[in-house]
Amino acid sequence: MSDNGGSAVGLLSYETLVHAVAGAMGSVTAMTVFFPLDTAKSRLQVDDKRKSKSTPVILAEIAKEEGFLSLYRGWFPVISSLCCSNFVYFYTFNTLKKVAASGPGKPRPSKDLLMGVVAGVVNVILTTPMWVVNTRLKLQGVRFRNEDLHPTQYRGIFDAFSQIISNEGVGTLWNGTLPSLVLVLNPAVQFMIYEAMKRKAGRGGRKISSAKIFLIGAVAKAIATTATYPLQTVQAILRFGQYKGDGKGGLMGSLSTIFFLFMERIKTHGFLGLYKGLEAKLLQTVLTAALMFVVYEKITAATFRVMGLNKKLKH
Repeated sequence: MSDNGGSAVGLLSYETLVHAVAGAMGSVTAMTVFFPLDTAKSRLQVDDKRKSKSTPVILAEIAKEEGFLSLYRGWFPVISSLCCSNFVYFYTFNTLKKVAASGPGKPRPSKDLLMGVVAGVVNVILTTPMWVVNTRLKLQGVRFRNEDLHPTQYRGIFDAFSQIISNEGVGTLWNGTLPSLVLVLNPAVQFMIYEAMKRKAGRGGRKISSAKIFLIGAVAKAIATTATYPLQTVQAILRFGQYKGDGKGGLMGSLSTIFFLFMERIKTHGFLGLYKGLEAKLLQTVLTAALMFVVYEKITAATFRVMGLNKKLKH
């Protein structure tokens, strides 16, 4: 009896680890493919003097002014942050799924949403410092249209951590945490829709093709991103660290700062200004999420097959 219990715990941790590694590898692969789209989105969010044009035009401008490789500026810190972030998220989400599956009741969207929120909160608290550093590194050497913004100067990830802590304080590493905590709804809604659509597509033991997984992942991310995009813009501005607010930012940021940034954006650009860069974001995030889910599903299925776990996975 105790042997079965021990093997069950071992299987739980092994399966969860496979999901976490597959999720991290899927996100790294997908983000590398579509990274220039993330560059365009970051510029439009942070530099409010840059006109919102079509994504190809923005990318052409950046390449012309700063060189082609500038489209991949900050790739390593972004990939490092993304790898850690997705590992934490997938590990937490799948651990909670295993615990929920062992209890009473069937899988439901409300359960998926709750597990997604919990996984998101854990992820935000642990990985926000990496995302703050990666935002700074990604915008190094940038030619801003807004003259109030100054390019950052760091020699790498560790130097950025060191400079931020010594010059701005440890709390700065958690800039934008408040909108990030609200934004856990983005992956939570995404996973809720993804899991629900996948359950429906696989009903009756039907095999789900890669094309269907891609489509399901794309639809889930598109809905989640459009719903939460204005907060993502505020999050990017706070992480960059050059917003001259009332000085009450603190560790968690402040509701008044977030509200003021919303109002300032609407006053300057109109209500649609809250969605500046959405085209680039949707292109990048929807394609990235869709490809990530395909790679994730393929890696988990192949790994379990190789290790002899030929069963229908309920992930």
